[in-house]
Amino acid sequence: MDSHTTTSAAVTGDHTPAITRTLQTHNQDPSSKIQAAKEIRRLTKTSHRFRRHFSDAIPPLVSMLRYPSVESNAAALLALVNLAVQDETNKISIVDAGALEPIVTFLHMGNININMQEHATASLATLSASPVTRSAIGASGAIPFLVQVLDQGTPQAKVDAVMALFNLSSEKHNLNLILQSQPVPYLVNILKSSKKSSKVSERCTGLLESLIGFEEGRVSLTSEEGGVLAVVEVLERGSPQNREHAVGTLLTMCQSDRCRYREPILKEGVIPGLLELTVQGTPNSQTKAHTLLRLLRESPYPRSELEPDTLENIVCDIISQIEGEEQSGNAKQMLADMVQVSMEQSLRHLQQRALVCTTSEVSLK
Repeated sequence: MDSHTTTSAAVTGDHTPAITRTLQTHNQDPSSKIQAAKEIRRLTKTSHRFRRHFSDAIPPLVSMLRYPSVESNAAALLALVNLAVQDETNKISIVDAGALEPIVTFLHMGNININMQEHATASLATLSASPVTRSAIGASGAIPFLVQVLDQGTPQAKVDAVMALFNLSSEKHNLNLILQSQPVPYLVNILKSSKKSSKVSERCTGLLESLIGFEEGRVSLTSEEGGVLAVVEVLERGSPQNREHAVGTLLTMCQSDRCRYREPILKEGVIPGLLELTVQGTPNSQTKAHTLLRLLRESPYPRSELEPDTLENIVCDIISQIEGEEQSGNAKQMLADMVQVSMEQSLRHLQQRALVCTTSEVSLK
């Protein structure tokens, strides 16, 4: 019987697995514990059953995070990350066992050991997926170091840091801590370099949308060169959810202080993307795009009954004030395209209704 078969037999038995016993034995050789941790990592990579089975290994693995050996730390942390994936109970157990303190220590070791910083960031991205753990993670002091990773971490660490901060931002106190750490310039840089339809772009824009609810966040975004433009580009080329976050970000800015933020938004050529959203966005995006277009008009007051407040009239008002032939031409073309798409959608809707009525008449005969 080979070693893999022996391991499988051990972990499926009713008694405590040999691998877990190796970790729990105090006088066990450190190299044996490292191998046990690596085996747990391997077995729990894709198996929820093994994650449940090795839940008793969490306390000794957390103890290994405090060993003076980097190899022991890395093996234990990677095993814990896999144990936590898609397992709410294990996430909570890992935090309750005291893992956050050493993880935060690894997080600010980027200049000494960039690999451990990357592993620590991945672990916080995974652990923060549980709403139960978010307050504890915020209280651990991790947030300022996660924001530092946005600036100085490896590409993968930056992705994981965005994910962790996005998760943590659902807690109001954590959102304040994130804002105090001034992440907006780093989020903008990540947005500029990321594919606009990617998951990291979605999380970046979602986090920005939350931060823009504060004046400090709005000032930081408009002060950053290309900050508003980065959001506009997501609005134009992002996935449906990305675009919803982007239009929500711009709408929050304009609603907070229309006079201050109208021009910075308009000058980045937002109108074509907004027009497209009014027809092809999610229901929320369509509503937000309509509202933002109204706010971007020169006059904040509605038209008289003789000049109805239609989308075409709103856009014509805006177009007449846009400087530059190219931007104005693009907006006019987009308006024409939008009207054409709207007419086509209305025609399809009428055809479908006619088909339903015809089918009903046939069934009644």
